[in-house]
Amino acid sequence: MEEDSTISEKPCRVRTPVEPSGHRFHSRKASVQEIEGEGTINERDDARQAKAAASASLATPSLPSIQTPHTSSAPTQGPGLLESNSEDEEPATATCFERSTSPASVLQRNKGAEYQKVGEEGVCKMHRFSLYETVSWFYLVGGDVLDQKFRILKIDRTADSGDLSVVEDEIVYTRKEMNQLLNAVDEGNKVSGGLKMKCSTWGILGFIRFTGAYYMLVVTKRSQVAVIGGHYVYQIDGTELVPLTTSASSRAKAERMPEEARFVSTLSNLDLSRSFYFSHTYDITRSLQLNITQEREALGKGLLRKSQGYRDGMFVWNQHLLGPASIALQHTYDWCIPIIHGFVDQTNISIHARTVSITVIARRSRFFAGARYLKRGANDLGYVANDVETEQIVSEALTTSFHAPGPRLYANPNFTSYVQHRGSIPLHWTQDNSGVTPKPDIELNLVDPFFSAAALHFDNLFERYGAPVYVLNLIKARERIPRESILLKEYTNAITYLNQSLPEDKKILYKAWDMSRASKSRDQDVIGTLETSAKDIVTRTGFFRNGDGVYWKSSTQNGIARTNCIDCLDRTNAAQFIIGKCALGRQLQALGITTNETVEFDTDVVTVLSHMYHAHGDMIAIQYGGSHLVNTMATYRKINQWSSHSRDMVESFKRYYNNSFLDRQRQEAYNLFLGNYTFVQGQPMLWDLATDYYLHHADPRAYSQRKRRNYIEWFDPRHLEERKMPQEVHPTGALANKSLSFFDDYWLEYYRPTNISAFPKILSYKVNSLRKYPPPKESPDNGVESIDPQSDLRSRNDQRDNGQPKPDSSHADSPTTADPNNVTKNSSHSEKQSGTALSDWLRQPNPHLPPDPPHPLTHDNTSNPSYPPKPLKDGKSALATQWTLHQFVSNSLNPTVIESEADEYLRYINHPSNLPLVVSTTDHEDSAQHGLHEEFAEYVRRGMSVDAGMGERGLGATEEDDFEGFLRVAEDPLTVREGDGGKKRYKAYRQWLRGRSLFKQQRGDA
Repeated sequence: MEEDSTISEKPCRVRTPVEPSGHRFHSRKASVQEIEGEGTINERDDARQAKAAASASLATPSLPSIQTPHTSSAPTQGPGLLESNSEDEEPATATCFERSTSPASVLQRNKGAEYQKVGEEGVCKMHRFSLYETVSWFYLVGGDVLDQKFRILKIDRTADSGDLSVVEDEIVYTRKEMNQLLNAVDEGNKVSGGLKMKCSTWGILGFIRFTGAYYMLVVTKRSQVAVIGGHYVYQIDGTELVPLTTSASSRAKAERMPEEARFVSTLSNLDLSRSFYFSHTYDITRSLQLNITQEREALGKGLLRKSQGYRDGMFVWNQHLLGPASIALQHTYDWCIPIIHGFVDQTNISIHARTVSITVIARRSRFFAGARYLKRGANDLGYVANDVETEQIVSEALTTSFHAPGPRLYANPNFTSYVQHRGSIPLHWTQDNSGVTPKPDIELNLVDPFFSAAALHFDNLFERYGAPVYVLNLIKARERIPRESILLKEYTNAITYLNQSLPEDKKILYKAWDMSRASKSRDQDVIGTLETSAKDIVTRTGFFRNGDGVYWKSSTQNGIARTNCIDCLDRTNAAQFIIGKCALGRQLQALGITTNETVEFDTDVVTVLSHMYHAHGDMIAIQYGGSHLVNTMATYRKINQWSSHSRDMVESFKRYYNNSFLDRQRQEAYNLFLGNYTFVQGQPMLWDLATDYYLHHADPRAYSQRKRRNYIEWFDPRHLEERKMPQEVHPTGALANKSLSFFDDYWLEYYRPTNISAFPKILSYKVNSLRKYPPPKESPDNGVESIDPQSDLRSRNDQRDNGQPKPDSSHADSPTTADPNNVTKNSSHSEKQSGTALSDWLRQPNPHLPPDPPHPLTHDNTSNPSYPPKPLKDGKSALATQWTLHQFVSNSLNPTVIESEADEYLRYINHPSNLPLVVSTTDHEDSAQHGLHEEFAEYVRRGMSVDAGMGERGLGATEEDDFEGFLRVAEDPLTVREGDGGKKRYKAYRQWLRGRSLFKQQRGDA
């Protein structure tokens, strides 16, 4: 038996109460001083060496780690320096703790040293971790952002199956002391293989158990995506699932139970490397307003805000995995990192020579989470499907932190935010996608006269955001076959019922508008209608602006805009962009950047915001529906190109395929990761469940024990109280003389004073809007139209009209494809431009092409007299081939149509708008007499025309009769008569009667 006395002489265990699931957690908080005594460092080192030399154990093979397909655990060599090939300021993979073999004499040189305790001033939070292993223990070494202070955690690998035994050391070590500690552990385990490096991580996501032993899920790769108040936000790029036991009984049990391997495989279906985010020092699970107000409230009481917001957090997606860690660890969030699922994007743009940072954060709720057709409506707890909170933070980068000069804690007036919400209609409704119908019927499963689910949902919205709640319902109102309109009436009745009990100034504001029908109509302005609603919404709810209330005026957001369509994807995202655009204008005005509260379309700042919301909508659509957005802002602004129709068809097919074949696997992964399903002996396995209804709804057996809610007073009056900004106060009591780093250690995280930083690797430089979202238009002179920092709020059309020459229309909407002979000339302009490496590579001159071109080749063939190009002489076939390739690429990217084709396409797209939505009983022969069949005949004749000189075949009388027959509808159209047997449309029916069809069914008894 191995004896490791470096941290604890014996693996003492503290039994904690058994949870209902039967899991047991063992926790041990220890320190070197507690176990070794009060002697000097030299005496403790001597004791360590003596005990380590006497320790011995038999070597047994360790259980290999189980990695998800998207993970990587290869440690990066080096002591935490920047990699030359890294795109971020820090490498994507955490650097491991650099150990060195120290002789015995070195271990004697730290006499008189004193250890720091966790919680003392100057002890920073850990940012990177190194996982070491011996035969019996895991050692997790955590270091701060400067790699100067370290802590260690021990995890027992020999614990019984179902037990989690953790030893947490509260001592903070220096690099030298940690190196000595690890060397002593290595020396004491030489017989069994010593101390080996397992992997380097950025933090622990938590612990999870399936049928046997526990696993530890760690983050192995990350990338910077945003910085808020000097705190970095990271996206997870790789994870690793590490088993925490190597006992023979657990290995035998794993071999006997293939269910364990299937659980691991099911969990791997959840791709944690896409759209999962975390921050070491900023609570991204909550909005900026909530973080600032809670910090200031805590300071007013003389307290430090702890990580209470993580408990039962609605947007903490690894809450289930953090449960065992919160029981086994005293300082849970020093080792574990909460994560959100959604979207994070940030960009900087220069407006009137002032740098403005725009950040969009989407947080997906972990309650009632799932795939599109598998999670609809609301559950009986009031949580809705596809519940996403979107926050838009606009700040000016004059100062980095949340603090004003002074320091005035959390009083920086340069931060504003606006929050809005999307979610499924809070009723009990579903769609059965078991068939092959692209749009399954909508079914109301439960008609509740008291609308209990909607009441719980809106009370939760009041609790989170205050009042009023502005509901923007965008589902269809008129349909041939009622689908969405079924929910419209029920939803309207629910709002009407709930408003009866609310105070007059706190009532739910409700607006229903058929956005889909309006977008197909030529006489309705979709964007104008949305902008009118957006102005009303932002005026009523307000937005958050930080400040101290004395020198800088502060404001809070009271209420929320709740937007929904049937899927809460395409239409909802367009509406949220318009609301965000309206809020952006007021945020810029509050920051003193503009004097007007509105920003116009086609300005650079709105174009950047449109790109961000488009990426935001795509990510939310992929997570819920399985494909990108089908209808984008260009669709509703009616500026999309014809080429986008094929893209819309592809996205629709992808969404249908994912919903039909892949969503069930994804739903099982959600249920397992979120803890909706936990293995219990004797109960069905996750993949054997016919439905997961009872995993997301309350236990019906507990209904009798629950207190029944009041059907009239369905809300909590405390949730309707106005949110107010706490007054800015100075720390008092024990916090009075603390430095700023004690409250918010952003300086070391953002500026990294001990590291060498390069501008191309700093996130604040990389998120520049010119680099992330280059202008789509190009100028005729140099091919690139740069963004004027003084004109980000003015339309480009307005800029050209104000004394600037207006470019030719042939160059305004499409890029210019240069003649291959003109590349050298154009390259001289490109040297003055700053762009990406790809654009610089494309601008490089080709030495094999002739230097003097006759004329540039543009897409407007009629405006260029040199088109088509002259044939190349001197037998340069390679240049001729390249010239033809340029033409092909140019014509492919910029197709042209003749006027007759454009007129025909216009008639084609306008034809559905002329059809009645309701089947009428009008005799269709009147329609034929008014020229319908003449129009068909003329179309067929035109299609059958042949080249000149070969004649023209007209439309026969039989064909016209057949077409008119299609227009006639009998009194009983479903009855087939004897006279219909000769018609072509009944050919398949005749084959079925003869028994030749493969799909013929058995005839039942009449």
